[in-house]
Amino acid sequence: VQVVESGGGLVQPGGSLRLSCAATGFTFSNFPMSWYRQAPGKERELVASISGLYGNTYYVDSMKGRVTISRDDVKNTVYLQMNSLKPDDTAVYYCTARGAWGQGTQVTVSS
Repeated sequence: VQVVESGGGLVQPGGSLRLSCAATGFTFSNFPMSWYRQAPGKERELVASISGLYGNTYYVDSMKGRVTISRDDVKNTVYLQMNSLKPDDTAVYYCTARGAWGQGTQVTVSS
């Protein structure tokens, strides 16, 4: 199992980013996918997850209304669309599936 994140970067407060996570090594459509983040000096926290089959979603309260997780079962990719970004959203964002973690992608929200 392997997951690889992309799409991070520097964005101004109020801006948007879409993160992508490409997965290989398992039957993608059958399994849930999740995004976590870890800010400097803080514990890693779950941001969003999406189930396999029915695509049920979960969002952390601090990002509800600003983030959307989606999946493309043809491309074996999960996305995290983030809008109205705040400096507090600055973190390394990780994708995970079936116990595998990616290297993370840095998101920095700053003017």
